[in-house]
Formats: sequence, structure tokens, C-alpha cells
Amino acid sequence: MNVAVDVTPLAQTRAGTARYLQALLPRVERDVGVERTSGFAHGRPGTLWLDIAWYPHVLPHRARAADVLHCPTYRGPVHTRTPLVVTVHDVAVFRYPQAFPRWTRSYSRLVVPRVLRAARKVLAVSEFTASELQAVLGIPSEKIAVTPNAVDAVFSPEGPRAEGDYVLAVGTLEPRKNLARTIEAAAKLDLELRVVGARGWGGVEARGGHVRWLGEISDEELARQYRGALCVAYPSLYEGFGIPVLEAMASGAPVVTSAGGATEEVAGGAAVLVDPHDVQAIAEGIEAAIGRRDELFTLGLERARAYSWDETARLTVAAYREAAA
Repeated sequence: MNVAVDVTPLAQTRAGTARYLQALLPRVERDVGVERTSGFAHGRPGTLWLDIAWYPHVLPHRARAADVLHCPTYRGPVHTRTPLVVTVHDVAVFRYPQAFPRWTRSYSRLVVPRVLRAARKVLAVSEFTASELQAVLGIPSEKIAVTPNAVDAVFSPEGPRAEGDYVLAVGTLEPRKNLARTIEAAAKLDLELRVVGARGWGGVEARGGHVRWLGEISDEELARQYRGALCVAYPSLYEGFGIPVLEAMASGAPVVTSAGGATEEVAGGAAVLVDPHDVQAIAEGIEAAIGRRDELFTLGLERARAYSWDETARLTVAAYREAAA
């Protein structure tokens, strides 16, 4: 079997989708042939070209000889002769459209439902996202396969740890990551907040006398920051999975995250859950996580071991074969 995979997201981000591709593809290649293909993706002109030309026209043409075309986000062709598999990481743009740029909102509303209808199989990164696909976009359950994310070996409790007493927040600077409330919660506790993540959109800034923005860093440095943190605060307003929750637990850090939704699913009882809309609740959650550090260390490592990129690759290849049948 030969699978054409759109790897354009690797040129657009170092966050969730890129991590997904970087971990998944070498494992998938053990079982099927993979042809990696990508479009021009630099800046706003690149985004427009991708949506207007690459996905509707160029990508289907390039993939015409493949047995399956895999688009690792819901940006993909509406019409293609090649059986299409699409990965959906979340449906946040439909639940919280106000948190996204205008073009993303418009494209998603007009095109994404058609892309998902065109797909033979839709891969959801969590049970929560699978349920959202059914509830929000009407995708039938039999068309969906759950293929969870996992974490790389660099995220482990063994290794160097950053110095200092600090809370760590990880994520692109965008509205739904809820950074402003996390900053306020850390201030209530008189704790340093370190923020890892690329600059995003929506005017979100990592600012404050107690805030240190580290920007984008290597995985090795991120693992060092996880290990050294008093706890990791991830009270996102909406996630389809929440990779930092799993990375933090795999690194031995106690985690505070949002009750309900995908992050509670990923945490699996191994994190402190809070109302992400309540600053006081986030602050109390941080205190609780720090106080339960030894307990959460053990629970988190056990929970992280339940996720495996090898198993995700196996499920993905099974979906390819089903789509091609």
C-alpha cells in the first residue's frame, strides 16, 4: 500500500499537529509506503494559497497514484479520486469561533464539513473529539476511528531539570489557552510563571512581573522545564486532546487542567481538575497539585504509559486499509 501524506503542517507549526506527524510517520512507514508531499506555507500568502489552490486542486493531483491520501488536519480536498483519510485534532473553531482569525472561521464553516463528508475515514485524537465530530458536524460514528496522541521518549522523569520555584504553562499564545487567567492565578500565589509557546493571535501576551516567556524551545529543554516545575498549569478552555498534559505527566510533573472535555479524558484521574473560567479555582488547583506532588508523580507516569505512538500507528494503518478497501 502506498499512502500520500500532506506534511505541510510541519512547515507551519511546532505544536500539536507537527508533533503528531513527526512521531507517527516513521512508525507508519514500517507497514506501508509513504509519499510525503507539502505545499507553500509561508505567512498569510501561503495560507491563502494552501486553501485556494493546494488543498482543492494541487494535492489531489499529486496524490492521484496513491492508494490513500492522508490529510493530518481537516484542511483537505473536497473532491479527490484517491480515498481520503483526515485527522481531526479538535473542533474548537466551531465551538469557539470568536477565538480564531476571520479567515480561519470562514474557511472552516464553508469547507471543513465538505472535506469530512468526502473522507472515507476520519481519525479523532480522543474519544471526546470523536463525540464532538458526531454532535457538532454530524459525522457518523462508523466513519470515525479514535487514534490517540502519545509522547516521545524525551519526556521522562530521568534527566536534567530546570532550577527555580515556578509554575509552567505550555501552549501557543492564543485565546483558548486561557493564559490570562493562569497568569492571574500564579500572581495570587506569588509564584513565578514560565510560559513556553509560540506567539499566536488574538492579542494574547505572556506579560507580568512574575511571568517569564521562554517562547519556542527544543523538546529537550521543554522536558527540562517540565521536570523542574512545581506543577504544570493547563486550564485550556477547549482541547481535542492536550498533548502538554501527557508530556508533563510523562516527565513526572504534577498537572492542573480543565474539568470536562479532552484534557480530563487524557488526565484519567492523574491530575487536579479545575473550572478553567474561575481564577480562584485555578489558583487552588495549583496549590493542591504542588501539595500532592509525590502522589501525582506516580499516577501521572502510570497514565502516560497507557498511550503509545506504536499503537496509534497500528490503528492508523488499519484505517488506511479500511479506507482503501
